[in-house]
Amino acid sequence: MRQRHERGCKLNQPRGTLRMILLYLAVSAAYLGSVWLEWERLVQPARTELHHRIAIASWLTACALIGHAFLVSSAIVTVAGLDLSLANALSAVAGMTALFAWLGSLTRSLPGVVVVALPVAALASWLPFLFANPHRFSFTEEPWAALHIAVALIAYALLIVATMQALMLMGLQKRLHRGLPEPNAGELPPLLTMEQFLFRIVGAGFALLTLTLATGIFFSEQLFGKPLTLNYKTVFSVLAWFAFGALLVGRHRFGWRGRTALNWILFGSALLLLAYIGSKFVLEVILRR
Repeated sequence: MRQRHERGCKLNQPRGTLRMILLYLAVSAAYLGSVWLEWERLVQPARTELHHRIAIASWLTACALIGHAFLVSSAIVTVAGLDLSLANALSAVAGMTALFAWLGSLTRSLPGVVVVALPVAALASWLPFLFANPHRFSFTEEPWAALHIAVALIAYALLIVATMQALMLMGLQKRLHRGLPEPNAGELPPLLTMEQFLFRIVGAGFALLTLTLATGIFFSEQLFGKPLTLNYKTVFSVLAWFAFGALLVGRHRFGWRGRTALNWILFGSALLLLAYIGSKFVLEVILRR
């Protein structure tokens, strides 16, 4: 009986793998289909016949996000504990980035960002499948650590959305300085409005980043069972925090805006990426820890 059960499990594994591959393909196809429709919305003049395409794009994005959430949760939540490897974390952040960009697109606060965020999410959704490298810890033993990491990932996602918005604003400003028309200006709110919303995103991301660093620094032993160590990740995370903090202070005190503000956003985001992705890449890919 035991041999028959093991044989049945082995036969079911390829079927399960095939179903997962089909789901990965469906999620990627939904993301890319939505990108194509959103791109048409941006580059073509607003027409009545495009309205139904916008609705289809929204449905495709919603389906892709639901599928992506299922894939990420299936990869992270395992019997042995939470698997927060680099591939799983990047996929989760990309999914949340796509979600925030999509919500901003629906409210016309972040027009155009979905065109960048959704293809990135389509690629990142495959990371847990292609680069499985388990890095598990027990949720029951460290529940607050899991919450701490979740808040950190949300902060990263918000600040990545802000970075994408900053890059788009820089592109629009260059076009205006060269005397070129804005692409489909009817679909874009004024630059000042987009910039104001950008700083709201930065403020929210900075607040969550502050919470992440504060809990990590002052409660490291309670969260992870070991005291804080001054490593590569900690140093660059604190530097990123100072960069975003300086940006918000400069905005409030000196009215920073335009290229100055956008450069600070890019600088802070680069430090944050070095802090998390750089350290995880070195540990998991190079050192195999």
